[in-house]
Amino acid sequence: TTTTRLDATTVDAPSTTTREAPGAGWVPEWEDRPGLAPEEFMESDVSKPDLSGMWECPLTKWDSEGIDVVQAQKEAAKMPHCPLEMRATDKDNAMGAEYFRKNKDKIRKELLKHGAIWFRGFDLMKSVKGHREMYEALELEPCLDPLHSSGLRKFASERDALYEEVNKPSLRGHYIGLHCESTTKRTAAYAAFVCFQKATEGGGRFLVADGAAILAELDTKLLQKLYDRKIRISVSNLDLPPSLPGFVKEGVKGLVDAAVAPKFDMDLEMMFEADGKAGRLQAVEIAESPINRHPVTGLPVWFNNAHNHARKLRDRRPCGVPEVGMTEVFYADTMEPLSLEDCMEIKRASEKHITALSMEPGDVLLVDNYRALHGRDVFQGDRFHAVSWFTWDDNDEWRGDERRIVEKNGLNKAINSMMDWLPKDFESNQS
Repeated sequence: TTTTRLDATTVDAPSTTTREAPGAGWVPEWEDRPGLAPEEFMESDVSKPDLSGMWECPLTKWDSEGIDVVQAQKEAAKMPHCPLEMRATDKDNAMGAEYFRKNKDKIRKELLKHGAIWFRGFDLMKSVKGHREMYEALELEPCLDPLHSSGLRKFASERDALYEEVNKPSLRGHYIGLHCESTTKRTAAYAAFVCFQKATEGGGRFLVADGAAILAELDTKLLQKLYDRKIRISVSNLDLPPSLPGFVKEGVKGLVDAAVAPKFDMDLEMMFEADGKAGRLQAVEIAESPINRHPVTGLPVWFNNAHNHARKLRDRRPCGVPEVGMTEVFYADTMEPLSLEDCMEIKRASEKHITALSMEPGDVLLVDNYRALHGRDVFQGDRFHAVSWFTWDDNDEWRGDERRIVEKNGLNKAINSMMDWLPKDFESNQS
């Protein structure tokens, strides 16, 4: 556990708050399996088609009306542990991609049952080309990250539909809380997270937790309250001088709304001072239910990003995001930030069910993005993990017919080039 200190004046906490990386319910041991050199693991199979024009991330499938919270918790409590571990034998490794081709139906069935599968000790996925062989053998269809248009997502190998995870040196000290790769508008159906190089100086465990287990664990009264009131999430801040005349502020708001918000491909409302900070303009998602039924199984699950985005939780753990990118979670009916008490219950229930994976070269975590939430612990040194996102491969209506317009990528490259020099630390007075 990494603990750092900072001075933070908060509404619900003492003037000096200790930042502490959260724990986890399950912490598997490291095995120190070897990987490949970067020039080897980054090698792509140029004989295969270029996937740059992949599918657009599909629209979010919402089915959240009329949920009986008590009954939903009973159903969710029956689910098996997430993730399921599938460990390679010598025979499995000798089969290469054929192992996944032969076991495709079984793997897809287990993914639906458990929410995530940890493929452990496989040699095939130690490289970009092997990772692609794996997901093609499973007949998964790559798509864009739901936040691709924001410019905050960088490709590791664009032609292989492989994004780099958050490995940036500027964010190695940032704890990424549990979240689905989802907005109110777009959600990937599945994901395959792959490790090519674990952190060279420690840390960097990949986090996964079952949305069904969290739903079953949460205090019923809190769950009912959040379901009834819904939540809204602010995703960025622009701090203007509070003394600016009202017409100037409204002009800036209109400019941001027209020029910047569309780049995020999200349903956003520009709001002044939602979190109480004078002069702050915030981009806030529309109201959403914290519970959603799984599109395939119908199982109600905890389907939201509150553990990652709640400011009161971020201010109490290692955080390397500059103020412009700090987020907040609000009760949708009053636009008040979630109380500290409610945030701490979300923290308790979520972290009890985290498995902090010791992913090593070749390991892949296959995730049902409507069932399991993921995150990442802080790390030291260099680390290289990557991820491919997938759309619905067996339902053309859910997938849609949009494909990527490759020319959009210029903005993404420009924003990503800025991220590495953003400051790692900042002082906060917003909790």
